[in-house]
Amino acid sequence: MPDSASSSDTRPDPRRWKALVFIALAQLIVVLDATIVNIALPSAQVDLGISDGNRQWVITAYALAFGGLLLFGGRIADLWGRKRTFVVGLLGFAAASALGGAAANTGMLLGSRALQGVFGALLAPAALSLLAVMFTEARERAKAFGIYGAIAGGGGAVGLILGGVLTEYLDWRWTFFVNVPFAVVAAAGAYAVVREPEGARNRSPLDIPGVVLSTLGLVSLVYGFTRAESDGWSAGTTIGLFVAAGVLLAAFALVESKVAAPLLPLRVVTERNRGGVYLSLGLAVIAMFGLFLFLTYYLQVVKGYSPVSTGFAFLPMIAGMITGSTQIGARLMNRVAPRLLMAPGFLVAAVGMLLLTRMEVGSSYAGLILPAQLLLGVGMGTAFMPAMSLSTHGVEPRDAGVASAMVNTSQQVGGAIGTALLNTIAASATTAYAASHAAGARSVEALRLESMVHGYSTAIWWAVGILVLSAAIAATFVTTRGQGGGGPVAGSRKGGDTGEDVDRGTGDAAAVDGVAAPVPTH
Repeated sequence: MPDSASSSDTRPDPRRWKALVFIALAQLIVVLDATIVNIALPSAQVDLGISDGNRQWVITAYALAFGGLLLFGGRIADLWGRKRTFVVGLLGFAAASALGGAAANTGMLLGSRALQGVFGALLAPAALSLLAVMFTEARERAKAFGIYGAIAGGGGAVGLILGGVLTEYLDWRWTFFVNVPFAVVAAAGAYAVVREPEGARNRSPLDIPGVVLSTLGLVSLVYGFTRAESDGWSAGTTIGLFVAAGVLLAAFALVESKVAAPLLPLRVVTERNRGGVYLSLGLAVIAMFGLFLFLTYYLQVVKGYSPVSTGFAFLPMIAGMITGSTQIGARLMNRVAPRLLMAPGFLVAAVGMLLLTRMEVGSSYAGLILPAQLLLGVGMGTAFMPAMSLSTHGVEPRDAGVASAMVNTSQQVGGAIGTALLNTIAASATTAYAASHAAGARSVEALRLESMVHGYSTAIWWAVGILVLSAAIAATFVTTRGQGGGGPVAGSRKGGDTGEDVDRGTGDAAAVDGVAAPVPTH
């Protein structure tokens, strides 16, 4: 193709920073929704007469649709165009949120949550892949992903604050309605200012067997962890779901290795650096989701905080994440190897988590919870920022959507595991402590609170170990020296028409810079 066309393709979009505002707003909406409804759930249950058996489906309906369709959503973004997918995802999410806020019965609420998951699965990978193809210069990429990483890491805690305020001062329905104006503004802004680089689409036909197998496999996996939390790990349903997930995902991997135009090209996940990012991020999210759960219960049940007070109690963690992501990660991203940010970041977060293992019924917020949250926030923010950038490391622009979907998938599965696994560990430790200390208890209430806190601290020990493992994986697998993309990347060339990445290196900076600038493909 003539040089002039190439030059035109690679010229930075002058409105890319305005576009970042709307992309960041959309990401915040998706991340908020993972936690904002949790605080509103008790009020919604009473208002709509939701049974205890159906209560979990308010969370599960969203998780299954979102987690199961993420890879499909990522490939749709590559195929259909990221801007179009992004805008449709936002408008659909707004409509689903309006439906949830207006819900008159249980079925209507559950249907709206499932629809939020469907459109979220379109929106989330489109947002991240737009960043990947719009910001290819190293310094700009660092700033853009610093902002994105702060939102991805801290948005869940913001959801707890907003959910508490809306539920306490307005009505639970506003935890749904609040999405509508934000989503409409983001969609209108994106339509006006986002310009997707040319040559970034994947025109290959959709891999229908891959879509079916990946969706059913991920739904089985996420639902398996949900059932493990409610029914136990040894229940027949739980085991059956895990077996089904294993078979379906193994079949998916086999199909993807054989078809000409796979839904998830195996080159996306088998490249060492990207694989290390997906695995370490998924593990870190296990620890974070468990922490949100235990700290929320500790502050509300043990310490007697109101929903609003509980939400604001998470502010230090949000401040730490913003600082770690924008002031540490973004500033050092182009100066040091990514693993020198990710591994120490996860270890700092592990130290913060370690402090929380000392939690007791009478622990003070300022003396223990506050410093622990600051360490957790700074550590996770520092690690999340380069991880988000590296998630599309070395991929061609036309694969950026599905590579971005893998990040969201690892986080969604990690969240499901974290809630189920750590909650099960905490429940078992609580029961054992209560049984062994019943004879010498001062009162039934004192024993109940002490048992709960013991269960939380036991589960948090596991979270510490998981974060250390995340750090080890990041230090071992993430070996690239850089992650900015200032132009065409050798590692992103295609080998003939086989569709296989030609980069095999793990340390060559030229071959593993970030996402390639959009260049003509043959």
